[in-house]
Amino acid sequence: MMISNTFRPALAPLALAVLLSGCTLEPKYQRPALPVANHYDYSDAATPGTGADLPWQRFFTDPTMHRLIALALENNRDLRVAALNVETARAQIQIDRAALLPTVDLNASQTSAHLPGGLYDTKSSGPVTYHELDTNLGVTSWELDFFGRLRSLRDQALEKYLSLDATQRATQISLIAEVASDYLTLCADNELLTLAQDTAKSQQASYDLTKRGYDGGVYSDQDLAQAETSVRSAQADVASYTRQARQDVNALRLLVGAELPADLAAKARLKQDWHFPATPAGLPSDLLTRRPDIIAAEHTLKAANANIGAARAAFFPSITLTAAGGSSSSSLGHLLEGGTAAWSFSPSITLPIFDGGVNSANLAIAKAEKRIEIADYEKAIQTAFKEVADALAGQDTYRDELKARRQDVAANQRYYDAALLRFRTGIDSDLNVLVAQRNLYTAQQALITTRLGRLNQQITLYKALGGGWRS
Repeated sequence: MMISNTFRPALAPLALAVLLSGCTLEPKYQRPALPVANHYDYSDAATPGTGADLPWQRFFTDPTMHRLIALALENNRDLRVAALNVETARAQIQIDRAALLPTVDLNASQTSAHLPGGLYDTKSSGPVTYHELDTNLGVTSWELDFFGRLRSLRDQALEKYLSLDATQRATQISLIAEVASDYLTLCADNELLTLAQDTAKSQQASYDLTKRGYDGGVYSDQDLAQAETSVRSAQADVASYTRQARQDVNALRLLVGAELPADLAAKARLKQDWHFPATPAGLPSDLLTRRPDIIAAEHTLKAANANIGAARAAFFPSITLTAAGGSSSSSLGHLLEGGTAAWSFSPSITLPIFDGGVNSANLAIAKAEKRIEIADYEKAIQTAFKEVADALAGQDTYRDELKARRQDVAANQRYYDAALLRFRTGIDSDLNVLVAQRNLYTAQQALITTRLGRLNQQITLYKALGGGWRS
């Protein structure tokens, strides 16, 4: 009880200081105006909602793709680093918050000294031994935040944390889309590999037939060379697509961050009926709350705004308090008795008078950094608008292109069948068969590539709208 009474004179000014510190010099934050049109060119602006509201588990419903995405979210190293950055920023917030509060320390010490006799010119006849015990509970160098410098730094740390948290969600969206896209690429390359293998076999049979005719004097060197050209081209495609499929597996393994299912490569196929749910775009303003990269850019802008407050506060006096209270005694048994109490209170003030323009330069830097962040924020919005608009532009065009590609394959198939029939009935040479087969092969390749492009476009639209991080 005696110690509590001792502290009252020291702690009363601290309580008063807490009540006085309340202003801040941060500029009032205002969100910049939307630097894009208020509607998309290829979307119905009245469409309610957006496809981003759909969780990734309901957008990517294929079991294998679903499994790969789940593995990537658990094991991908880039996503893990993003999460650790968020944890680091969260800890930094606690450090900056702690600066607003006094640091209270309890200190106990003992000092013993022995002085020999006759050391000083006194009448003391013999040696002297001293014992001193001290205990203190005190506040060390607590800065009173009259002008909001510490609170501005705390706000800046909070906004940086929120920016990193949004960046982690943006990393998750990109990861989900990239895993899905890379898996589709593997499926398409497997389809192209199978097509190349079938074509190589068919053209090898045609070449063998031409070779027999050449040996019998029916075909010329030019006919044989042309037949061989088709075979070698298809064989080269087999090697190329085999390499690409293997590289696709390696890319997926890196994204997932773990070993892939053993039968993944063999079963990956681009199914004819593969489709994703419809993704209405909503309005461009929806991107401000749905795109984590835009959210991250705005929090970074707010952090720069808070930094201006800290730079402004540096022009004003800094007040620091140091206070302590305790007791002193020559023995432990008398340490808490009456008459041993001691306290100290040491306020100090630092007023910047001349710093060579450092504070002015820091304020100018803070204001310039805010203008930079405004430009980055507006660019993030413009980039997002472009990505959504591009993806929307691909919806109708890919649908029309896919329809035309299918019709092209069907027409080339009919042409090839007719050429083969004319050759077998002796009406025409196998030259037309080779040409028809090559055209059919090219059309089939284009169809597979277009199907892949349309699926990737749907994934891109879902990603561009900010879908994929809501559970």
